[in-house]
Amino acid sequence: MTEQHLPPGLIGARVRRKEDPRLLTGRAQFVDDVALPGMLEAAILRSPHPHARIVSVDVSAALELPGVFAVITGAEVAQACALPQPVIWRLIPDQRMTDLYALAHDKVRYVGHGVAAVAAVDRYVAEDALGLIEVEYEELPAVCTLDEALADGAPLLYENWPDNVSCRLTIPKGDAATAFAEADVVVSETITYGRQMGTPLETRGAVVSWDPFTDRLEAWLSTQSPNLARDLLGEVLGLPVERIRVRTPDVGGGFGNKFDFYGEEVVAALLSKRAGRPVKLIEDRLESFVANAHSREQRIEVEMAAKSDGTITGLRGTVYGVLGGQLSTVGIGPCWASTVLMPGPYDIPNVEVTVVGVVTNRSPYGSYRGWGQPKANIAHERIVEKLARKLGMNANDVRRKNLIAPDQFPYPSPVFYYDSGRYRECLEAAEQAVAERGWAKRQAEAATEGRSLGIGYSFHVEITALGPSRILNQAGLQHSGFDEESVRIDSTGGVVVRSGLSAMGQGIETALAQVAAQTLGVPLDSVTVLTGDTETNPYTGYGTGASRGAALGGGALLRASSRLREKVLRVAAELLEASPDDLVIEDGRISVAGAGAGVRSVTMREIGDATYRRLDGRLPLDEIPTLEERDVLDPDNTAFSYGTTAVLAEVDRETGQVRLLDYLIAHDCGTVINPMIVDGQLHGGAAQAIGGALFEEIVYGPDGQPLTTTFMDYLIPTAAELPSFETVHLTTTADHIPGGFKGMGEAGTIGGPSAIAAAIDDALRDLDIAVTRLPITPPRLLSMIEAAEAGRTATDVEEQS
Repeated sequence: MTEQHLPPGLIGARVRRKEDPRLLTGRAQFVDDVALPGMLEAAILRSPHPHARIVSVDVSAALELPGVFAVITGAEVAQACALPQPVIWRLIPDQRMTDLYALAHDKVRYVGHGVAAVAAVDRYVAEDALGLIEVEYEELPAVCTLDEALADGAPLLYENWPDNVSCRLTIPKGDAATAFAEADVVVSETITYGRQMGTPLETRGAVVSWDPFTDRLEAWLSTQSPNLARDLLGEVLGLPVERIRVRTPDVGGGFGNKFDFYGEEVVAALLSKRAGRPVKLIEDRLESFVANAHSREQRIEVEMAAKSDGTITGLRGTVYGVLGGQLSTVGIGPCWASTVLMPGPYDIPNVEVTVVGVVTNRSPYGSYRGWGQPKANIAHERIVEKLARKLGMNANDVRRKNLIAPDQFPYPSPVFYYDSGRYRECLEAAEQAVAERGWAKRQAEAATEGRSLGIGYSFHVEITALGPSRILNQAGLQHSGFDEESVRIDSTGGVVVRSGLSAMGQGIETALAQVAAQTLGVPLDSVTVLTGDTETNPYTGYGTGASRGAALGGGALLRASSRLREKVLRVAAELLEASPDDLVIEDGRISVAGAGAGVRSVTMREIGDATYRRLDGRLPLDEIPTLEERDVLDPDNTAFSYGTTAVLAEVDRETGQVRLLDYLIAHDCGTVINPMIVDGQLHGGAAQAIGGALFEEIVYGPDGQPLTTTFMDYLIPTAAELPSFETVHLTTTADHIPGGFKGMGEAGTIGGPSAIAAAIDDALRDLDIAVTRLPITPPRLLSMIEAAEAGRTATDVEEQS
């Protein structure tokens, strides 16, 4: 067996998830379930103003309230911290950094900005105490929108900046100017992507205990990145990391919101230190809408140059990232990703895209599933559709002509190298599946009934296996990207895998167990996967995000398990008086290959006994006791998954409502560990894509006040709004990742909005409508329909006259 080519078995099998019985029977432990002796509960006083100067903060009355143990203000936080809140992605060297602390101490720059915090006997008393804190604000003009922030003479969020632009960077490839000058046709478009967020079912939370006697900090965090959180806590608090332990209980959804490092975690630690007791801080849903990282919001100006036969020769554009009042942990990262990935899957020789990060009086802009990729996708897919209409071609024919061919890999994009793929085959697999499902017939039959159905496609690439530490460091990441896994066989033959990844519902426990079980040749039930503790589990540089868990964690575990398997065979060879090369392992039993029934064999339990307990005469003299291996995977390159999304949608022209009738994804993520988990990830991501395309938007009023602070206002799709999903799998392995694994955790979110927009265009093709703003809510679409019908009618009348 080699690391790159696995025999058939558990890898690729639809086995049931190992974590589900615990989760489904209510036996999971989430951060709010953590209860420590003497624990206090905390609450944060948040700014009601989008922009104001803090004149004074009086906490005296709050301190006198019975049951209050500690109160802390922004000024005290700044004094207690060694560093401001960290920004780990510093991709643009001369970017203006916000350098703010966990609580505001000079100005508030968005509604929900924390000003003071209280720890009390319970949350009720803590919130009562917040009502006793008197804050005097000097209100300042709010900069609520991108245009307001960029306007001449706009109020400045930071007085020492000349304007509200945090950064600007142009990413070039080839000679875009010449490509556009010599083009047969040029098309352009401006796309607006609304502000959204991940809204995990479990809100963020922390339980922190700072022991006053040992000066040790123990934290239970609902985080995707326990090792990163520990390191950043150490940096901010000036505490050596050997005194910090971060434990991650079960995480009730992350979606990127729980990747970022938040000020609340620092506040809870400082309150615990001040009170001398453990402190629990759990945000409520209202807080989550103003204190969690927002995402998605961008304005993208894009244009494409092409020959008359549809060959794309150039792409250029500007990505305006509508940042919040301060930078989040990931800084400009998602907007930068939108910029560098804007060419997508197409072989475009000349590219020039600029990213502009603009601060506004809104909540910080951070991580959400897909990062910048859904915006890059909507840009290149919408402009390809427009080019096809301009040339009178089918959009998929334009795609087919320009998709990167297999013999062009590794393919240099403006920043990354795409490793492998069969893009045209993937597109054709989706087209064939659509044909087999009779979508065109359904569309034609609906037209005879006066109904408007449309078929839309999009093609996406997804950056996965984020891990090449040196490359990421050179790009500006202030952290590593490798993954470390350990695997141990105990004295009775049981297998324990330890991982620094976070389990948050994505099935990583099952996927890692499958890799270990197949590689070692043991039953799946004999493998236990442990995660969520920085003190007992290996170090994982970047944490769980960027579709890296199965690729890097699985690849590292495969290598470690392969070495452990070799040792098992050497020990078994001693016991069986055979050559290791002649032995096979099946279902936890080692025997001579092809020897037939009745031949002596040994079990994994006997191997464990020979390496832990009774070693004399059983363990080879040159072998050390115990059975454990660990591996660190820091790959040479990222790995790119890809896929085609196809959507069948119906538009009600009377109401502007869009109903999705069918949904299909043809997808390639390399070696599939568990098709059921992959399908679940793709379908879950597609559900979030549907929400982002049709329903979800964080809206601010003209005064900077958030108007969407509950699920009555911020609409997420329910099962009633979701169509049936189907997946077609292709396999193109990542040759630089052991096992050939690629990631796919974000794939479903990337291509969905573009395909839905294309389906709406197709349903309304007689009106020549092109969707350029997301989400496509019924009022917006109805307005477009009415305007198009009015314009058509006026034109008809003018022509007749």
